Amino acid sequence: MTARGFKLPPLQDNPDGSWGPSPAHLPAKFKDIPYAPYSKSDKLGRFADWTEGDARATGPSAAGATGPGGPGGRGGMRAGGRKDGPQAYGSGASNAFSYFHVEDEASFSLVDNKTSAPRRGGGGYGFQRGRGVGRGSMMGGRGGGNMRGGAGGAAGWGRGGQYGGRGSNRGMNRRGWKDWEKTSKVREGSVVIDPTWRMLEEIDFLRLSKLRLEVEQPETVESYGRIYAYDKAYDRVTTRNERPLVIPEKTRFNPSTSDDPFIQGEVASIYATDSILSMLMCAPRSVFGWDIIAIRDGENLILDKRDGGSSDTITVNENAADPPGDSEKETLNSATSLALEAMFINTNFAIQVVKDDTFSELPNPNPFAEDVDQLASAGYFYKLFDLSVNDEEEVKLLLRTEVDAYMPGSNPSKGEGLVTIKALNEFDAKAPGAGGAPDWRTKLDSQRGAVVATEMKNNSFKMGRWAVQSILAGAELMKLGYVSRANTRDNSRHVILSTATMRPSEFAAQLNVSLMNGWGIVRTIVDLCFKHPEGKYVLIKDPNKASNEPVIRLYAVPHDAFAKDEEGEDDMVYEEDGE
Repeated sequence: MTARGFKLPPLQDNPDGSWGPSPAHLPAKFKDIPYAPYSKSDKLGRFADWTEGDARATGPSAAGATGPGGPGGRGGMRAGGRKDGPQAYGSGASNAFSYFHVEDEASFSLVDNKTSAPRRGGGGYGFQRGRGVGRGSMMGGRGGGNMRGGAGGAAGWGRGGQYGGRGSNRGMNRRGWKDWEKTSKVREGSVVIDPTWRMLEEIDFLRLSKLRLEVEQPETVESYGRIYAYDKAYDRVTTRNERPLVIPEKTRFNPSTSDDPFIQGEVASIYATDSILSMLMCAPRSVFGWDIIAIRDGENLILDKRDGGSSDTITVNENAADPPGDSEKETLNSATSLALEAMFINTNFAIQVVKDDTFSELPNPNPFAEDVDQLASAGYFYKLFDLSVNDEEEVKLLLRTEVDAYMPGSNPSKGEGLVTIKALNEFDAKAPGAGGAPDWRTKLDSQRGAVVATEMKNNSFKMGRWAVQSILAGAELMKLGYVSRANTRDNSRHVILSTATMRPSEFAAQLNVSLMNGWGIVRTIVDLCFKHPEGKYVLIKDPNKASNEPVIRLYAVPHDAFAKDEEGEDDMVYEEDGE
């Protein structure tokens, strides 16, 4: 075999040693086109340029300036007075396409002959009579810098001074001051990830927020339970005639999907509850961690929850700029304590605001208990949704929805006048994590709009879930209670300050909640689960991912994961819900 020769291509070397194409070797079609040099910030794959002048080393601040624009200043500016940032195209060298005026305009200057009025109260370094040089001046006066005595005090620590005090300029334009001392909050996940779990999928929220799926109105398959009539007297409660929140002696059950006896049929291929599905449909709004169990059994998929899992947790101020956090020392206003308090308030408030002597029996009794008299008002409606994208496939979802009451004079057996009851809770307007919420006792009656807007901002995820649950259940109205602590230092006694009435569809529109986007998220997650073989999976939201890159991960887990340690665990959870 003969070796092939390699011919070196001709290399053009500019005689003057310059960089770029030489005019002597240019093709004829490029003769009259000027060559535009690029700046170093342009991402063009160039790795060297020895002709660009070091413009950053010139300027008044290049020679060791220490002022605000110098290297040691606070303005964050590099030498030459230029801030760090992307350069314009071709700004690093002389531009062949720049326009140069023929005449020399260096001698031109603008003369301002307008006389300026003298400042009131002075403003120089001189001494004047009275209390300092002048109120609000730079170096003296009330809060002045060089005056001893007077109201300004020494070193400018007075009111309105330059270097400190009330209304001073010190600290302005100092964003990020002592950021190096601030430790980033590390939130615990809703479940501890075992090293043996395999991560199968990772979905970012940006992708989820762009999904869309239009779903038609569902079909009600069955209804179970007993529903009590709502007491309209609570619509007239104000901050002036507040009512205490009592602890009823009734229990309400909220079993998981796999423990529901009716949901195990062959009506559909996907099974879930409204609590789990609402969390999935409002996932892009969530901040804290949560998890959903997905069990793939043949052609069926069950979306389930853990006992005491995050799907039943009611967070407080999750979407606030500085949400409540957990620390080693458990406090009244920690995230965990507030979540338990919110669950306690919601359960008891829904039981208290109904009439015990007026109720309606649904076609089927409560499937989770036999002692009906000790059960709280609850109606379970099983609805069948069609998630098919085209006529060739058939994707049915059987969903268990819940309602809390009905309006007097309506027929709840036919789905008329159904009501869902929720409650917002106030803990302490001055505590960390309050999210700038106003005091409800002083603002709820006079400025209800400001209170509602603050709650929508701080609890976007929670209130979005409530709106979605109400729409899925077919409720005509949603009662929203405002419950506050009787004493800010006691989380066991509460009072009802007011109750608002709203329609779920209008409430969802105010929160900017899109059901089409929610159904698109559900269908995407379902397709991901059906893509993998039979088994048990868990969908986990990472609470510590950057705020602009939140993700959801799908893990494959063993069949015995999240197994109950003892048989009485469910009873313990139910007693806690109904206490």
